[in-house]
Amino acid sequence: MQNTNVPQGWNIKKLDSIATIQRGRFSVRPRNDPAYYGGDTPFVQTGDISQSEIFLKKYSQTLNDKGVAVSKIFPKNTILITIAANIGDTAITTFPVACPDSLIGINNKSCDVFWLNYFLQTQKNKLNGLATQNAQKNINLETLNNLKIAVPPVAEQKKIAEILGTWDRAIEELSNLIIEKKELKRGLMQRLLTGTQRLPGFYDDWEHEMLGNMVNISSAGSKSQYIEKSGRYLIVDMGAVSNEARIIAKKQTNYTHDFLSCGDIVMPKDDIGGGNIIGKTVVIDADNKYILGDHVFKLRIKNTYEAKFISNLINSFLVNKYMRRMATGSAQLGLAKRDVEKCVLWLPVDPAEQKAIADVLSKADSEIDLLNQQLDVLKEQKRGLMQKLLTGEVRVNVDKKD
Repeated sequence: MQNTNVPQGWNIKKLDSIATIQRGRFSVRPRNDPAYYGGDTPFVQTGDISQSEIFLKKYSQTLNDKGVAVSKIFPKNTILITIAANIGDTAITTFPVACPDSLIGINNKSCDVFWLNYFLQTQKNKLNGLATQNAQKNINLETLNNLKIAVPPVAEQKKIAEILGTWDRAIEELSNLIIEKKELKRGLMQRLLTGTQRLPGFYDDWEHEMLGNMVNISSAGSKSQYIEKSGRYLIVDMGAVSNEARIIAKKQTNYTHDFLSCGDIVMPKDDIGGGNIIGKTVVIDADNKYILGDHVFKLRIKNTYEAKFISNLINSFLVNKYMRRMATGSAQLGLAKRDVEKCVLWLPVDPAEQKAIADVLSKADSEIDLLNQQLDVLKEQKRGLMQKLLTGEVRVNVDKKD
């Protein structure tokens, strides 16, 4: 925000002139001492804030009376902002909470708390740029105290917050609908992929078969040296498949070997951390679009098996649980080809039934994808609106009664 072009009626102020800014406190070493935990007072961590939208609704730990005695309690309607790791994430408390010194509590003195929270959301990149690097990047109280804000009259603040709140409610409703659709799909997968529910017209038996008899499994080397910003193709390597079994490849290349073909199944075989992407599969949807990188298996279907059905079956709870259980390693988990080949699947003998089940699940995926696209549009529209309203580029009409 530029201070040289302040909207009429607005005033440039430092954050500490319109709000009280205080660091969280938990004066215990070591911090994981169990004697202080397990009571009724929410103890909020950086991750709880980063996973919130507007309001803080969940928390990962609680403190007992002994823990509260060495902490600071922030009241309801406090803005909590992260000052380390994911710097600049915010959430408004909906109940009294305690928090460590990696969070700062901001309580409004002469402004609308919801307007202030929206403003702070727009400052995330700026605050991250002001961070100092020690063991990890962080910002201090002085940085926040001196943060300059173009402050509109309180009535205008409330109107801005009201307008943006309408968008947030629409985003929340759509997000909840997506969650509901995903749950419905999970239930559908459980019934259709176990034979508990049969589709009309199919009565043939199901059979057990090892995955190695159904697909040819191969891998490729690293494409790191071939990455180009304007490349025509996308590299599928570790991290190119999401834990929701979607292609999220971003690395580009003009390398013209190791092409994946339409109908190939890709499966991350390595993962750093919890292994959440190991064994997740996606069916490639086009020829000459993706290049196979390292840390990923390519599964090419043999005979008349249906690729989308096999992929959904591997992504089902029990099969994916097997894949994760077979992964070994410490810093980096890895899945061996032989263990994938030995995985036993339960599936219809009739390829037509496989295809019919895959079509039903694909339709459910398409509905979820469409809702996600609508959600992305809403979020982008809200970002644009925030930029206009919070800088005064677009002014709101304030009724006299406000």
